[in-house]
Amino acid sequence: MNNVPVPKVVLSPFDKIIEVTSYVALIAFWLMNAFAFTTLPETIPTHYNSMGEVDGYGPKATIFFLPVLGTVLFVFLTFIIKKPETFNYTVEITEENAIEQYTNSTKLLRFMKLALLLLFILIDYKTIATSKGNSDGLGKWFLPFTIALIFIPIVFSVYKSFSNKEIRK
Repeated sequence: MNNVPVPKVVLSPFDKIIEVTSYVALIAFWLMNAFAFTTLPETIPTHYNSMGEVDGYGPKATIFFLPVLGTVLFVFLTFIIKKPETFNYTVEITEENAIEQYTNSTKLLRFMKLALLLLFILIDYKTIATSKGNSDGLGKWFLPFTIALIFIPIVFSVYKSFSNKEIRK
């Protein structure tokens, strides 16, 4: 393993807002599902096709699958964000560009952590609504929205990684 610089990444006010919002979203996610559980029918939607229509059903306990998955991803991303020197980068990391690269990558992961939680919350919200007869599924817009929410920040982050002359050194 080569000598990779390990400068400390300082959280910007935006980063702090994203972090706090992520914690609040995770708590709200669990509360939403806990309160909804007792009012759900015994069988609920468990799978949606690419058009956002229900194509699978299962027991109501499956409503907790996404909160569990979301919590595991949340914990995993929270821990790896603290070790940006272990990530793979599109440019060589040097003393001159390390802090910018680390800040850029941790900002992306922080945003992804929140985005995944919000997507999972939306899926469960729509599942609860569909179970109660208040919705027809996720809707046609869900898949394109999800793809955009995931890939636009990644493309932006990669572009930012290459665009700053100081970072490319």
